[in-house]
Amino acid sequence: MMPLTPSATGALPQQVLGAARERGDRPALVDLGGGVVYGYRKLFTEVTRAASALVARGARPGQAVGVHVGTVTFQTLAVQTVVAAGGVAVLLPAGAEEDESARLLTELDARVLITGPELLDGAMRLVEASRVRQVVAFGPAPDTVDFHHLIDMDPRPLPEIDPKTQPALVTARGRVSTHRDVLTRMAEIDAEVALTESDVVLVTWPLDGGCDLPALVGLAVAKGCLVVAAPGLSQAEAAGTAHDFGVTVTTLPHGGIARTT
Repeated sequence: MMPLTPSATGALPQQVLGAARERGDRPALVDLGGGVVYGYRKLFTEVTRAASALVARGARPGQAVGVHVGTVTFQTLAVQTVVAAGGVAVLLPAGAEEDESARLLTELDARVLITGPELLDGAMRLVEASRVRQVVAFGPAPDTVDFHHLIDMDPRPLPEIDPKTQPALVTARGRVSTHRDVLTRMAEIDAEVALTESDVVLVTWPLDGGCDLPALVGLAVAKGCLVVAAPGLSQAEAAGTAHDFGVTVTTLPHGGIARTT
Protein backbone atom coordinates (compact mmCIF):
# COMPACT_ATOMS: atom_id res chain seq x y z
CA MET A 1 0.00 0.00 0.00
CA MET A 2 1.27 3.49 -0.82
CA PRO A 3 2.11 5.88 2.03
CA LEU A 4 -0.73 8.08 3.21
CA THR A 5 -1.31 11.23 1.19
CA PRO A 6 -3.49 13.81 2.95
CA SER A 7 -6.63 14.65 1.01
CA ALA A 8 -6.97 18.22 -0.18
CA THR A 9 -10.50 18.34 1.20
CA GLY A 10 -10.84 15.58 3.80
CA ALA A 11 -10.79 16.48 7.47
CA LEU A 12 -9.26 14.33 10.18
CA PRO A 13 -12.39 12.28 11.08
CA GLN A 14 -13.03 11.35 7.44
CA GLN A 15 -9.41 10.31 6.93
CA VAL A 16 -9.16 8.30 10.16
CA LEU A 17 -12.61 6.72 10.40
CA GLY A 18 -13.88 6.89 6.82
CA ALA A 19 -13.56 3.13 6.24
CA ALA A 20 -13.96 1.99 9.86
CA ARG A 21 -17.60 0.96 9.73
CA GLU A 22 -17.02 -1.30 6.72
CA ARG A 23 -14.27 -3.12 8.63
CA GLY A 24 -16.89 -4.42 11.03
CA ASP A 25 -15.87 -6.03 14.30
CA ARG A 26 -12.25 -6.58 13.32
CA PRO A 27 -10.09 -5.39 16.24
CA ALA A 28 -8.74 -1.88 15.86
CA LEU A 29 -7.24 -1.21 19.27
CA VAL A 30 -6.03 -3.48 22.06
CA ASP A 31 -5.21 -1.31 25.06
CA LEU A 32 -3.09 -3.25 27.53
CA GLY A 33 -3.00 -0.31 29.93
CA GLY A 34 -6.76 0.21 29.86
CA GLY A 35 -7.66 -3.46 29.58
CA VAL A 36 -10.07 -2.97 26.67
CA VAL A 37 -10.42 -4.03 23.04
CA TYR A 38 -12.21 -1.88 20.45
CA GLY A 39 -13.36 -3.11 17.08
CA TYR A 40 -13.59 -0.80 14.08
CA ARG A 41 -17.38 -0.61 13.99
CA LYS A 42 -17.58 0.14 17.73
CA LEU A 43 -14.93 2.85 17.45
CA PHE A 44 -16.74 4.49 14.53
CA THR A 45 -20.14 4.29 16.22
CA GLU A 46 -19.07 5.68 19.57
CA VAL A 47 -17.06 8.55 18.09
CA THR A 48 -19.74 9.69 15.65
CA ARG A 49 -22.59 9.36 18.15
CA ALA A 50 -20.69 11.12 20.93
CA ALA A 51 -19.67 13.91 18.54
CA SER A 52 -23.29 14.31 17.49
CA ALA A 53 -24.31 14.51 21.15
CA LEU A 54 -21.74 17.24 21.83
CA VAL A 55 -23.18 19.24 18.94
CA ALA A 56 -26.70 18.69 20.29
CA ARG A 57 -25.54 19.91 23.70
CA GLY A 58 -24.27 23.17 22.22
CA ALA A 59 -20.69 22.52 21.12
CA ARG A 60 -19.54 25.27 18.75
CA PRO A 61 -17.11 24.98 15.83
CA GLY A 62 -13.62 25.80 17.03
CA GLN A 63 -14.50 25.36 20.70
CA ALA A 64 -11.62 24.09 22.84
CA VAL A 65 -12.24 20.91 24.85
CA GLY A 66 -9.74 19.63 27.39
CA VAL A 67 -8.63 15.98 27.11
CA HIS A 68 -7.17 14.78 30.42
CA VAL A 69 -6.99 10.99 30.26
CA GLY A 70 -4.61 8.18 31.15
CA THR A 71 -5.06 5.56 28.42
CA VAL A 72 -4.61 5.45 24.66
CA THR A 73 -8.19 4.26 24.20
CA PHE A 74 -9.65 7.19 26.12
CA GLN A 75 -7.39 9.65 24.29
CA THR A 76 -8.36 8.22 20.90
CA LEU A 77 -12.08 8.32 21.66
CA ALA A 78 -11.88 11.82 23.14
CA VAL A 79 -9.74 13.37 20.42
CA GLN A 80 -11.68 11.87 17.53
CA THR A 81 -15.01 12.81 19.14
CA VAL A 82 -13.98 16.41 19.76
CA VAL A 83 -12.61 17.00 16.26
CA ALA A 84 -15.59 15.28 14.62
CA ALA A 85 -17.83 17.72 16.50
CA GLY A 86 -15.82 20.60 15.04
CA GLY A 87 -13.95 21.25 18.27
CA VAL A 88 -10.29 21.51 19.24
CA ALA A 89 -8.83 18.82 21.51
CA VAL A 90 -6.49 20.28 24.14
CA LEU A 91 -4.10 17.54 25.26
CA LEU A 92 -3.43 17.64 29.01
CA PRO A 93 -1.17 14.79 30.17
CA ALA A 94 -1.48 13.34 33.65
CA GLY A 95 2.05 14.34 34.58
CA ALA A 96 1.71 18.01 33.68
CA GLU A 97 1.67 20.76 36.29
CA GLU A 98 -1.97 21.40 37.13
CA ASP A 99 -1.54 25.17 37.18
CA GLU A 100 -0.10 25.07 33.65
CA SER A 101 -2.95 22.89 32.42
CA ALA A 102 -5.51 25.19 34.05
CA ARG A 103 -3.82 28.23 32.52
CA LEU A 104 -3.99 26.67 29.04
CA LEU A 105 -7.67 25.78 29.48
CA THR A 106 -8.40 29.34 30.59
CA GLU A 107 -6.46 30.93 27.72
CA LEU A 108 -8.40 28.82 25.23
CA ASP A 109 -11.72 29.47 27.01
CA ALA A 110 -12.42 25.74 27.28
CA ARG A 111 -15.79 25.00 28.90
CA VAL A 112 -15.72 21.19 28.61
CA LEU A 113 -13.18 18.68 29.93
CA ILE A 114 -13.08 14.97 29.04
CA THR A 115 -11.38 12.72 31.58
CA GLY A 116 -11.04 9.16 32.82
CA PRO A 117 -11.88 7.69 36.21
CA GLU A 118 -8.23 7.41 37.24
CA LEU A 119 -7.72 11.17 36.80
CA LEU A 120 -11.07 12.42 38.06
CA ASP A 121 -9.74 14.13 41.19
CA GLY A 122 -7.19 16.09 39.20
CA ALA A 123 -9.81 16.92 36.58
CA MET A 124 -12.06 18.44 39.22
CA ARG A 125 -9.19 20.60 40.44
CA LEU A 126 -8.71 21.81 36.86
CA VAL A 127 -12.39 22.72 36.75
CA GLU A 128 -12.03 24.82 39.89
CA ALA A 129 -9.00 26.62 38.49
CA SER A 130 -10.39 27.34 34.99
CA ARG A 131 -13.59 28.26 33.15
CA VAL A 132 -14.57 24.64 32.54
CA ARG A 133 -18.19 24.05 33.49
CA GLN A 134 -18.86 20.53 32.23
CA VAL A 135 -16.90 17.33 32.74
CA VAL A 136 -17.42 14.28 30.53
CA ALA A 137 -16.06 11.12 32.15
CA PHE A 138 -15.47 7.62 30.84
CA GLY A 139 -17.72 5.94 33.36
CA PRO A 140 -20.23 7.17 35.94
CA ALA A 141 -18.95 9.72 38.46
CA PRO A 142 -20.57 12.47 40.54
CA ASP A 143 -21.03 15.85 38.83
CA THR A 144 -20.06 14.51 35.42
CA VAL A 145 -21.68 13.40 32.17
CA ASP A 146 -20.96 9.75 31.40
CA PHE A 147 -19.37 9.52 27.93
CA HIS A 148 -21.39 6.40 27.22
CA HIS A 149 -24.63 8.28 27.83
CA LEU A 150 -23.69 10.53 24.92
CA ILE A 151 -23.78 7.63 22.48
CA ASP A 152 -27.40 6.89 23.43
CA MET A 153 -28.63 10.26 22.15
CA ASP A 154 -30.30 10.60 18.76
CA PRO A 155 -27.65 11.39 16.12
CA ARG A 156 -27.48 14.79 14.46
CA PRO A 157 -25.53 16.04 11.43
CA LEU A 158 -21.90 16.87 12.14
CA PRO A 159 -20.42 20.21 11.07
CA GLU A 160 -18.49 20.87 7.88
CA ILE A 161 -14.77 21.32 8.56
CA ASP A 162 -12.13 23.16 6.53
CA PRO A 163 -9.00 21.05 7.13
CA LYS A 164 -6.65 23.85 6.08
CA THR A 165 -7.83 26.38 8.64
CA GLN A 166 -9.76 24.51 11.35
CA PRO A 167 -7.63 23.74 14.44
CA ALA A 168 -7.78 20.11 15.58
CA LEU A 169 -5.28 19.80 18.42
CA VAL A 170 -3.51 21.95 20.96
CA THR A 171 -0.53 20.28 22.62
CA ALA A 172 0.31 20.61 26.30
CA ARG A 173 2.89 23.23 25.29
CA GLY A 174 0.25 25.28 23.52
CA ARG A 175 1.13 24.44 19.92
CA VAL A 176 -1.91 24.54 17.64
CA SER A 177 -2.26 22.02 14.79
CA THR A 178 -4.94 22.24 12.12
CA HIS A 179 -6.57 19.13 10.64
CA ARG A 180 -4.19 19.50 7.71
CA ASP A 181 -1.18 19.71 10.06
CA VAL A 182 -2.14 16.47 11.81
CA LEU A 183 -2.78 14.71 8.50
CA THR A 184 0.62 15.89 7.27
CA ARG A 185 2.26 14.48 10.40
CA MET A 186 0.42 11.20 9.82
CA ALA A 187 1.82 11.12 6.28
CA GLU A 188 5.35 11.80 7.56
CA ILE A 189 5.10 8.89 9.99
CA ASP A 190 3.70 6.63 7.28
CA ALA A 191 6.55 7.52 4.95
CA GLU A 192 8.86 5.66 7.36
CA VAL A 193 6.99 2.33 7.24
CA ALA A 194 4.07 2.47 4.71
CA LEU A 195 1.51 0.72 6.93
CA THR A 196 -0.92 -1.84 5.50
CA GLU A 197 -4.02 -3.58 6.84
CA SER A 198 -1.96 -6.61 7.79
CA ASP A 199 0.26 -4.65 10.19
CA VAL A 200 0.15 -4.94 13.97
CA VAL A 201 1.51 -1.73 15.50
CA LEU A 202 2.91 -1.71 19.05
CA VAL A 203 2.66 1.76 20.60
CA THR A 204 4.78 2.31 23.71
CA TRP A 205 5.06 6.10 23.65
CA PRO A 206 3.70 7.85 26.75
CA LEU A 207 0.68 10.14 26.70
CA ASP A 208 2.87 13.22 26.87
CA GLY A 209 0.48 15.82 25.51
CA GLY A 210 2.16 15.93 22.11
CA CYS A 211 0.78 15.42 18.61
CA ASP A 212 2.73 12.31 17.60
CA LEU A 213 0.78 9.73 19.62
CA PRO A 214 -2.69 10.71 18.33
CA ALA A 215 -1.22 11.09 14.84
CA LEU A 216 0.26 7.58 14.90
CA VAL A 217 -2.89 5.95 16.28
CA GLY A 218 -5.00 7.89 13.78
CA LEU A 219 -2.74 6.74 10.95
CA ALA A 220 -2.89 3.10 12.02
CA VAL A 221 -6.69 3.21 12.27
CA ALA A 222 -6.94 4.93 8.89
CA LYS A 223 -4.84 2.15 7.35
CA GLY A 224 -6.87 -0.64 8.99
CA CYS A 225 -4.08 -1.90 11.26
CA LEU A 226 -4.35 -3.45 14.71
CA VAL A 227 -2.94 -1.10 17.35
CA VAL A 228 -1.55 -2.66 20.52
CA ALA A 229 -1.20 0.17 23.04
CA ALA A 230 1.17 -0.31 25.97
CA PRO A 231 2.71 3.04 26.95
CA GLY A 232 5.81 2.86 29.10
CA LEU A 233 6.82 -0.75 28.42
CA SER A 234 10.49 -1.57 28.94
CA GLN A 235 12.40 -2.97 25.98
CA ALA A 236 12.25 -6.48 27.49
CA GLU A 237 8.50 -6.23 28.08
CA ALA A 238 7.99 -4.81 24.60
CA ALA A 239 9.83 -7.76 23.08
CA GLY A 240 7.52 -10.21 24.84
CA THR A 241 4.41 -8.27 23.85
CA ALA A 242 5.61 -8.06 20.26
CA HIS A 243 5.98 -11.84 20.19
CA ASP A 244 2.56 -12.45 21.75
CA PHE A 245 0.68 -10.23 19.28
CA GLY A 246 2.73 -10.80 16.14
CA VAL A 247 3.82 -7.17 16.02
CA THR A 248 5.22 -6.01 12.67
CA VAL A 249 5.79 -2.32 13.46
CA THR A 250 6.86 -0.75 16.74
CA THR A 251 7.53 2.67 18.16
CA LEU A 252 11.09 3.43 19.25
CA PRO A 253 11.96 4.59 22.79
CA HIS A 254 13.08 8.08 21.79
CA GLY A 255 10.66 8.70 18.95
CA GLY A 256 10.33 7.25 15.49
CA ILE A 257 8.78 4.04 14.27
CA ALA A 258 10.29 0.98 12.63
CA ARG A 259 9.40 -2.40 11.18
CA THR A 260 10.34 -5.43 13.22
CA THR A 261 10.43 -7.76 10.22
